[in-house]
Amino acid sequence: MPLVVPGINNAPGPNQEEWLNKLAGKKLTESSESDVTTFAKKDLPQSHRVIKPGDMATMDFNPDRMNIHVDEAGIVKNVTFS
Repeated sequence: MPLVVPGINNAPGPNQEEWLNKLAGKKLTESSESDVTTFAKKDLPQSHRVIKPGDMATMDFNPDRMNIHVDEAGIVKNVTFS
């Protein structure tokens, strides 16, 4: 069971809200440019990972690593930092 510390585990990470506003509802692509429905992976922070439903992810804490949660279609649903 993960450790839950009030005010820390649920606190927005670095630019979490800003990144969620940029990415929510968009599909990540390998293209060189972003548009209204897609976001170019090259524009993401170096320390990031895309997590699909059912994917396993390490539980090590890294507050600078951006986790991009996508649905089955690859559409961004949430962004967290850990």
